[in-house]
Amino acid sequence: MEQQPITPVSIPMPPLMQWRAFADWIRMDHGVVRGWLDNGYLPTQRIGKHLLVNVALLSKNLLEKDDLV
Repeated sequence: MEQQPITPVSIPMPPLMQWRAFADWIRMDHGVVRGWLDNGYLPTQRIGKHLLVNVALLSKNLLEKDDLV
C-alpha cells in the first residue's frame, strides 16, 4: 500500500499576539521569550502599555529566509 504524504493542518494565526500568549502558543518559557524580545529577535508592536509580537511579520520573515533547514 502506498503511503500518502502528511499535510500540516492550518492553524489560524493572529497578526499580533500578546507576548505571554505567544510564549504559551509556541510552548516556550516566558523568560526565554522575554529574552528574545529584549534582544530584538522577535518583531514587536507596542499598543499603549501592551507589547505584542508581530506574528504576521515573523512568519513572513521566516518564510523568506534561505538558510532554513
